[in-house]
Amino acid sequence: MSRFLPYDPEQAYLLPPSVKDELGRDHLCFFVHAAVERLDLSEFAAAYSEEGGALYHPSLMLKVWLYAYGVGLTSARRLEQRIKEDLGLRYLAAGAKPDNWALSEFRRRHGRGINDAFTQVLEWIVEQRGRQLGRVVIDATRVKANASRDRIDTEQKLRHERAKLRRQVRRWQKACAAADHEEGGGMAVALAKAEEKLAEMPRRLERLRKSGEAKLSRTDEEARFLRERGGFVLGYTAEAAVSDQHFIVATRVTRNETDNGSLLPMVEEVERQCGSPPQQVLADAGFFSLENVAELERRGIDAYVPDSNLACELNSGRRAPAHCRPRHAVQRRMRQKLRSPAGRAVYGRRKAVVEPVLGVLKQQRGMRQFRMRGKNKVEIEWTLAAVAYNLTHLYQLSK
Repeated sequence: MSRFLPYDPEQAYLLPPSVKDELGRDHLCFFVHAAVERLDLSEFAAAYSEEGGALYHPSLMLKVWLYAYGVGLTSARRLEQRIKEDLGLRYLAAGAKPDNWALSEFRRRHGRGINDAFTQVLEWIVEQRGRQLGRVVIDATRVKANASRDRIDTEQKLRHERAKLRRQVRRWQKACAAADHEEGGGMAVALAKAEEKLAEMPRRLERLRKSGEAKLSRTDEEARFLRERGGFVLGYTAEAAVSDQHFIVATRVTRNETDNGSLLPMVEEVERQCGSPPQQVLADAGFFSLENVAELERRGIDAYVPDSNLACELNSGRRAPAHCRPRHAVQRRMRQKLRSPAGRAVYGRRKAVVEPVLGVLKQQRGMRQFRMRGKNKVEIEWTLAAVAYNLTHLYQLSK
């Protein structure tokens, strides 16, 4: 008798008839299926007209995308292949095999529907966890655009390219005039291409001037060069507000080079998504301004946002020098609050709440670079990643 178990890859059934017997009834795919079945998907259906051929059901497409983002799969082409191979995705697709075009089109089309799903998932989280919004931590991170740093327009580069094209056009014109009819065919094609590129130069120059930027990407015109630790990145600023229970309660995507103009809009986005303003807001020194802190005080929100000198003091333990003493009462009150033992304890929660969430999104879920181009489309992608994160976090807590 052989001591080895039977082995035959050509056997009739490689998997049991029930997917739940193979994956286990507590697998993530079943949780995503149940969560989406609870949602009202009327916003997705409203995006389609009555005309045209049959389409994949919005429920199917939303489930496979949420599961994909939940396991760090953000490419439509890779998702197309994985739907054929991954048992959890095959279950969510119910045996269908949507291609790359259908998957990409769904993600591009349904910004409103995905925002609505984000809100509904938040409502479900409050229902499941039984907690109202209290403390919120706001942070931002730079995410690369789907654009090459080499395909960049600057005014100097465009003028140099325009002069080069003019020389090429004159050279080809002389060559075509000197050649006979048979030899001049290929030259005429080259001349037409050079003239077409030259005619495009005024539009590219005007686009650069209107943007107000020194450099502009030709691949993604809306992306910007933003400073981050270690240099500059061509991309967007992705913002998130995270609750004390590590759920994302609001998101935004901007092209802001600094964060201090984003604090109040993020607080307002939290209120819009959750139906009430947060009781307490924590943010790092990049979000500080006197106007921000004064406005949060006026709204009755307990804010913990240090200025840059106080942030250095909190990180190093060395008190800020005398010449850095604040002149405004608002700033003095903030320093007094954050220097107290209670204030330090509250502010100490900032990194513990928001940094793990952004770390998971960027390191584990592939959100170091967007797949789509243009601000509106990358906003959809960032929101989709946030919905998937909230569902997977709720799934882990419910196990």
